[in-house]
Amino acid sequence: MASSLAKASTGTPGSEKTFFGHPRGLATLFMTEMWERFSYYGMRALLVLYLVSGGAEAATGSQGGGLAMTMATATAIYSVYVAMVYLMAMPGGWFGDRVWGARKTVAIAGIVIMAGHGSLALPGQAAFFAGLALVAIGSGLLKANISTMVGHLYDGPDDSRRDGGFTLFYIGINLGAFVAPFIVGTVGEKVNWHLGFLLAAAGMGIGLTQFLFGTKHLSAQSSVVPNPLSQAERKSLLVKAALVVVVAAVFYGIVIGLDMFTLNWALVPITLAGLIIPVAVLVRIKRDKDLDKTEQSKMTGYIWFFVAAAVFWMIYDQGGSTLSLFADGKTSGTVFGLGFPATWYQSLNPLFVMSLAPVFAWLWLWLARKNQEPNTIVKFSMGLVLVGASFFIFIVPMNMASDGTKVTPLWLVSIYMIQTIGELCLSPVGLSVTTKMAPKKYASQMMGVWFLAVTAGDCTTGLLSLAGVDLNGIGIIAMQASLAVAAGFAIFMYRKKVQTLMGGVH
Repeated sequence: MASSLAKASTGTPGSEKTFFGHPRGLATLFMTEMWERFSYYGMRALLVLYLVSGGAEAATGSQGGGLAMTMATATAIYSVYVAMVYLMAMPGGWFGDRVWGARKTVAIAGIVIMAGHGSLALPGQAAFFAGLALVAIGSGLLKANISTMVGHLYDGPDDSRRDGGFTLFYIGINLGAFVAPFIVGTVGEKVNWHLGFLLAAAGMGIGLTQFLFGTKHLSAQSSVVPNPLSQAERKSLLVKAALVVVVAAVFYGIVIGLDMFTLNWALVPITLAGLIIPVAVLVRIKRDKDLDKTEQSKMTGYIWFFVAAAVFWMIYDQGGSTLSLFADGKTSGTVFGLGFPATWYQSLNPLFVMSLAPVFAWLWLWLARKNQEPNTIVKFSMGLVLVGASFFIFIVPMNMASDGTKVTPLWLVSIYMIQTIGELCLSPVGLSVTTKMAPKKYASQMMGVWFLAVTAGDCTTGLLSLAGVDLNGIGIIAMQASLAVAAGFAIFMYRKKVQTLMGGVH
C-alpha cells in the first residue's frame, strides 16, 4: 500500500499523505475492514461444511473431523449465527456512542473476533459455540463503528471526497471476502478444519495490528464518546445485565439438571428473539408520539421496504448454507479437468459485486440522464424478482442431481450471479432510502434498523430449519422463490400507494 501513498497539499487527520487522494486514515480502516472480512468470510465458507462433516474420512477430504450434524441443524446454526452478527450491530453502535467511542470499540471488537476464531480452532462443541458467539459479538461491535470512523475522516457530508472514500472502503470489504475462501476455505476443507479457523484468527490479528499502529492517522473525533452514560445510567445498566445473566443461568441450570437440554433449548429462544426484536423496534418507532404526521407516513412506507428486504435476505444468505451444501455434495468439483474445493464458490458473490457494481453505478446515471432511471420501489421489486428467479433456476440442477448425478458448476455460478445482480438493485438503494426516510429523532439508529431486516430474514430460515422443514428440498426452494417473486410484484403493484407514504422521497 505504501506505493499508493502520495504527498498531498491538503491536510488530513494525522498525516500529510493521502490514500488514492483520500485521508491517510482511510488506508488504516480499509485494511482493518479487509482483514476482518477475510476472517469472517473465510470462517463462513467453512461453517456449514464443518458442521455436517462426519470425521476424518469425510467426503470433503478434510484431515480433521467435523461435528457430524444433520443438514437441517447445520442450516439452522448458520442462519442464527448470521442473524446474530447483524443483530449485534445495534448494541455495537450503542457501545460506540455511549461507552467506549468508535476507535476503542473497534479495537476491542478485533480482539473479541480473534479470540472467537481461536476458539473455533479448538476441537469440541463447547469451544465451537463459544467461538461463534464471540465472532458474532465482535463483528457487531466492529460493523457498527468502523463505517462511522470513515465518515470522521472527511469535512462533513459535503466533502467532495466522501462518496469516493466509502466506495474504496466497500472495495476493501469485497476484496477480503473474495480472497478468504481461496486460503481459509482451501486449508480448512482440504487440510484441517481447525487450521482453517486458525488462519481466520491470524487474518483478524493482522488487521488488528495494523489498526493499532495506524490509529495516529485517524480523526480525533473517533476517540470521542458522543453521548456518554451518566453514573446512574451505568449503574442501572449493570444491574439489569446482571439480572438477565442470573435468570438465564438459573433457567438453563435447571434444564441441564433435569437432563432435558438439547441444542434447540439454545437455538429456538435466540431465533425467536431475532424475529421479535426487529418487530418491537419498528413498533416502538412507529408509535412514538414525537413523530409528526409526515414522519409517521414515511415509517409506514418504510415497513414495506423492511419486509421486502427480510424476504430478500432470507433467500440470499442461503448462499452460504443451502447452496454451499449443494456445491459440496451434488456439484462437480472440476472445471476443464482442474479440481477445486466447494468453499471456492463463496468467492463468487464478492467477485461479481466488484465487477458489476461500477456497471450498475454507470447504468443508473445513464438512465437518469435520459430521465428513465427506475425509482426506489421499482429497484426493490427487481431485486426481489431476481432473487426469487435464482431459486426457480436452482430447481433445475436439483432435479438433475436427484439421481446422484453431479451437475456442472456453471449452474451455481449463474445462480450466484443473478443473486448478486438482485443485491445491487436492492441493497445500496435500501441503505439510501433508510437514511432518507428516517425520522429526525432516530436518524442515527435507523441504519441499525436496516440491518435488522437481515436478522429477521435469517431467523425465519433458522426457525424453518428448527421446525423440521428441509430447506434443501425442491418444494421449499420453490415456495421461497414464489414468495420472493410475489413480494416483488406486490410492491410494484402498490407502488403508487407506497410512493404516497414516502412523501417527497424518491
